[in-house]
Amino acid sequence: MSLTGLTKDAKMSKVKQEIDAITVRFAGDSGDGMQLAGDQFTDTTAIMGNDFSTLPDFPAEIRAPVGTLPGVSSFQIQFSNSVIFTPGDDADVLVAMNPAALKVNLINVRKGGLVIVNSSSFTEMGLKKANWQVNPLEDATLKDFKVLKVPLSELTKNALKEHPLKMTEVERCKNFFALGMMFWLYDRSLEHTITWINKKFSKRQEMAAANISAVKAGYNYADITETLPTQFVITKSKLDPGTYRKIMGNEAAAIGLITAARLAKKTLFYGSYPITPASDILHYLATQKHFGVKTFQAEDEIAAIGSIIGAAFGGHLGVTGTSGPGMCLKAEALNLAIMAELPLILIDVQRGGPSTGMPTKTEQGDLLQAIYGRNGESPVAVVAPKTPADCFDMAIEAVRIAFKYMTPVIYLSEGYLSSSSEPWKLPDISKLPDLTVKHPVADPLKKFLPYERDAETLARPWATPGTPGLEHRIGGLSKADLTGNVSYDPENNQRMIDLRAEKIRRIALDIPDLEVRGPKSGKILVLGWGGTYGALYQSIDELCAEGLAVAHAHLSYLNPFPKNLGHVLRQYEKVIVPELNMGQLIVLLRYQYPEVKFVGINKVKGHPFKILELKSKIKEYL
Repeated sequence: MSLTGLTKDAKMSKVKQEIDAITVRFAGDSGDGMQLAGDQFTDTTAIMGNDFSTLPDFPAEIRAPVGTLPGVSSFQIQFSNSVIFTPGDDADVLVAMNPAALKVNLINVRKGGLVIVNSSSFTEMGLKKANWQVNPLEDATLKDFKVLKVPLSELTKNALKEHPLKMTEVERCKNFFALGMMFWLYDRSLEHTITWINKKFSKRQEMAAANISAVKAGYNYADITETLPTQFVITKSKLDPGTYRKIMGNEAAAIGLITAARLAKKTLFYGSYPITPASDILHYLATQKHFGVKTFQAEDEIAAIGSIIGAAFGGHLGVTGTSGPGMCLKAEALNLAIMAELPLILIDVQRGGPSTGMPTKTEQGDLLQAIYGRNGESPVAVVAPKTPADCFDMAIEAVRIAFKYMTPVIYLSEGYLSSSSEPWKLPDISKLPDLTVKHPVADPLKKFLPYERDAETLARPWATPGTPGLEHRIGGLSKADLTGNVSYDPENNQRMIDLRAEKIRRIALDIPDLEVRGPKSGKILVLGWGGTYGALYQSIDELCAEGLAVAHAHLSYLNPFPKNLGHVLRQYEKVIVPELNMGQLIVLLRYQYPEVKFVGINKVKGHPFKILELKSKIKEYL
């Protein structure tokens, strides 16, 4: 947090301090409405013109006991007057609604930061549930922080004593009281949230009135309390001209799929089985029937991918979404699509593993599964978005590749990207690619050959069923070249495997070259992929500002790699590869480029990289 100016508001007799950026973290029980408070704070921040990045953190337990450590939910947002790339390392302010929230999240607050605690919840029972041996508000636990003890529960009850609500309903309003305090502290407008409350509770006017009273009471409390002598001001960001909206990764992916279907003049069929953290894509697409979207909640993962194979065979855009455990179950049917050479999209929103693992935590542990996790020689294209907004662009790119090359495409998103949000500049529709597909028609002078290939892409024709003269065999048994008939001929099997592999390799000629930020040769290149982009981008910028010569490149295409990757890697003495796994990209790189020296920065703690930890590790290698 850096200071750029000080003013004093005569009416409030409080200092207004202009700053460049701030990181706020809301934390409480999963029933305390922390995600809702974070979302409203983010929406208001977006409307007020700041750049921002968020990090929601959900408990894995669906109904963890109230007040316990496994039930803690948090929401972190960094917002700024300039372009930023991460939700921040450590929070400048933590709002902790109970002892458990304080215990889980205190490590995420910078020394000297402000800790606002709901002192009403620090009872003997509350402390016991959170495994505090002594009350942290009464010993030296918080000596390194500025502490503001606010009896949020009691203040909310007092503010709503005239409202006709049950006591349990009054208690649930305390998140809006806390939100009101944050609105005052960072000079945010109440207007958007009040409008949202009126719309959200339009059928329960008494609840709308109570929540509005709570947020106003919190704002006024922060205004009058002497323990908050300063109000912080963050001016608008200087973003590229255009129209922006807040977007989360899963939402961006869904909009990208709808856009791709419209560009291709195809029906989007999304067949999926609910699984964290991919389910929001199904939820969003189910509301888009007016765009011709068809959604199907299958009884299991196998049925889900089976349904989209049918959609792809029928000539439409078939997409399914899942996470790591579902990828395991979909593998056999995905191989059927590979053998049949049908275009479809398999979205894998990666989460902590193995097995059920940590369903609500992020990871990049499915890369090798995406590349190799099937029986036989079964190559597919693999792409990975790098930011929440980029989930839109890479969804369209995945569809483009699938249609052009008649292949399944795996889209590797991550739990962090799926639920995080940032400003998204609406694209120029006229600059989006033309995805129109030309299906073959019968030629009376020529026999239709379903595995005859395009000379450039090696894609087979996409014949829609029911077209007279285009009847052909389909299925998972080995295909004869050209005819697609069942064949057990050894030479034919080798040829068809070679053709499918070469088809994927040729995609490298049709994707952008890898770009490098910083020196084009030298001692160190940092090479990332997927959702590590933001932390790496900012880390490298800060290292360069310190006078260190470090280059940065980022992979969005993982199979095949960009055609210039080998050339880029050979320009550096050492290539550092940060991953939220134990070194899966390095396995692929060392196999293809044994002459290059690779070292990894690896982490599987369920959280994204922090800038400080990346800078520290990179400096070690320097």
